[in-house]
Amino acid sequence: MTTRDRLKPKPRIKRMPREVRERQMVDAAVEVFARRGYRTASMDEIAELAGASKPLVYLYLNSKEDLFSACIRREAEALIAAVQAAVDPAAPADRRLWNGLRAFFAHTAAHPDGWAVLHCQARSHGEPFALEVAALRQRLVDVVTRLIADTAQEGGCAVPLPGEEVAGLAHALVGAAESLAGWSNGLTGSGRSDREAAETLMNLAWAGLGNLTNGRRWAPARS
Repeated sequence: MTTRDRLKPKPRIKRMPREVRERQMVDAAVEVFARRGYRTASMDEIAELAGASKPLVYLYLNSKEDLFSACIRREAEALIAAVQAAVDPAAPADRRLWNGLRAFFAHTAAHPDGWAVLHCQARSHGEPFALEVAALRQRLVDVVTRLIADTAQEGGCAVPLPGEEVAGLAHALVGAAESLAGWSNGLTGSGRSDREAAETLMNLAWAGLGNLTNGRRWAPARS
């Protein structure tokens, strides 16, 4: 690794509250894991970037695996909190879904390293990291499931949507959001905004939900 490749370290600061020091360590770890990958990331580099000694990182966070898990949990909680805070229970159904999508894409765009850890790194290294991400995804699916169910109820659904279908739609929408966020965030210099990403998915989802709640279903042609 050349000097040019190394991330810029923070100066070491002594006598810092533990929670502040741990936050700095996790901040540094998210950045290093996102750029280097889990296997290539060095605890030496993480410690240097955090302005701490490597023994102190191990003292606070035990191991590289535990540190990576801490990164996943923190970034997952932040993303969930952003989405939930944006969804106003008193707003119309379409506004709730729109605000949730906006918050999702805005957060992933504003925290590309955190999203890289969640969407790319954690999924590629098996258990227990994949289980952490699966738990995050399920929480997002639960939020979207409630939004879809509320949409059907508030829209006076002509034909009730079975619970399994609502759950399936929620999984599909979350999967589409994850894929679109990865694609959109990778378009460096494109000028594509989180609002445009949310509009793309909202147009796809809302049109489909509107048809379903009004009993208009697509069916394959009979052969």
